[in-house]
Amino acid sequence: MSQTLKLGQPSNMFQDEYGHLINGEWVSSASGEVIDMINPATGEHLSKIQSGNAADVQRAVAAAKAAFPAWSKSSASQRQEILFEIASRLKARINDYAMMETLDNGKPIRESMFFDMPTAIGQFETFAGAAYTLQGETHAYEDALGIVHREPIGVCAQIIPWNVPMIMMACKIAPALAAGCTVVLKPAETVCLSLMEFFKEMNDIIPAGVVNVITGYGPNIGEALVTHPDVRKVAFTGSRPTAQKIIQYASQNIIPQTMELGGKSANIVCEDADLDAAVEGAAMSTILNKGEVCLAGSRLFLHDKIHDEFLDKLKGVLSGLRQGDPTDMATHIGPQASSMQYEKVQKYLDIGKNEGASVVVGGSKATGGILDNGYFIQPTIFADVANDMTIARDEIFGPVTSAIRWKDEGDMLEQANNTVYGLAGGVWTRDISRAHRIAQSLETGTVWINRYYNLKPGMPLGGYKQSGFGREFGHEVLNHYTLTKSVVVNLQEGKIGAFDQ
Repeated sequence: MSQTLKLGQPSNMFQDEYGHLINGEWVSSASGEVIDMINPATGEHLSKIQSGNAADVQRAVAAAKAAFPAWSKSSASQRQEILFEIASRLKARINDYAMMETLDNGKPIRESMFFDMPTAIGQFETFAGAAYTLQGETHAYEDALGIVHREPIGVCAQIIPWNVPMIMMACKIAPALAAGCTVVLKPAETVCLSLMEFFKEMNDIIPAGVVNVITGYGPNIGEALVTHPDVRKVAFTGSRPTAQKIIQYASQNIIPQTMELGGKSANIVCEDADLDAAVEGAAMSTILNKGEVCLAGSRLFLHDKIHDEFLDKLKGVLSGLRQGDPTDMATHIGPQASSMQYEKVQKYLDIGKNEGASVVVGGSKATGGILDNGYFIQPTIFADVANDMTIARDEIFGPVTSAIRWKDEGDMLEQANNTVYGLAGGVWTRDISRAHRIAQSLETGTVWINRYYNLKPGMPLGGYKQSGFGREFGHEVLNHYTLTKSVVVNLQEGKIGAFDQ
């Protein structure tokens, strides 16, 4: 596997230190502590963020609560104008934001530029128009008129992960703002610098207190935020164990939640598939964002007739990829986003080997030259994998895919659904009836036929089972940020005669 030779870090992308954003002002944490932000490709220092605590949460929620009455009564045109302006500014500086994502997260610049940023921009454009669609209903009765109002739910706590920070921020705040809600956003402490620069740029157009940002470690912020009596809803994307805690916190005040959690998606290749296209899709699923994607098709179900040929082709593709400097447009795969994730993936590489799986390609950390300075893992394919192995059960969240051989469609579907997760999946076949049959049988929120990661604007995204509940990315999410109020107007004059003698 080749590596790119250049390793340069553009200067002046970040401030030396970022505060919390509370009520439109950048302020220090009550703890007085900060967190160092590290470039995962080089180990170099990028900036510092605040290490927040419960006192910071109190200030942020108070600001969001104070801003809610005016913002909830703002006009659809005002909200639309702000969301369109955000999208416009992102487009104008798309190169800068893409580079910031790459420096902070380690994802290749080609992904930041052509996947992350267009997806984030698309969320603001989609929900700018949605500000006008939040309409109620009327019901005509013989003796009454029923009016259903749709109203913003209130202050929302939003907690997002480190793998695709700009996308996660956009899919959370865009619908919340369109609905007239105010927000306290808690980004990941390991990767969030692009978001801090985003809110610095947008601070003149988002009214003070409408979006507040608290940075820091989850245990110091999460419980205080979700259990705050003035928070009316929580939206979370992240791991299943953290979600279990947040759901418990949310039960204290009985507030609704939307949860987008992990996945162990089945990517199913039938014997009549376009093998070259399917191989490309499996390679993309393995390396996109270094495998740090909850939607990844990390269980690759290969029909027995094409199993060996498919793996040979896949090995050839992955062996030829360029791994190295993520700021180089020629690079295909960068480093894992943090030392913690790097060590976690290495642990699973050892587990797979110990369980008896065979390594088709990769299988260890990537070394040599510039790779020695960062958190680089070789793209890895395991074969001879049984569906009950740890590497086929756990979400590894790295560039690791397990190949499982199948012959009988019914047995394969039973295995594909035999997981606690149900977030995504793929089907490769030229038989359209078979494609629909398999797609309908999969217990999962999204199924891509003949092209993995075929994400389209407006399509709802969310999970079955322990991959979570609620839907995002489409207009359905607006139901989670609004409440309905029924008003019944009596049209029949006089009393009804309930007590006439």
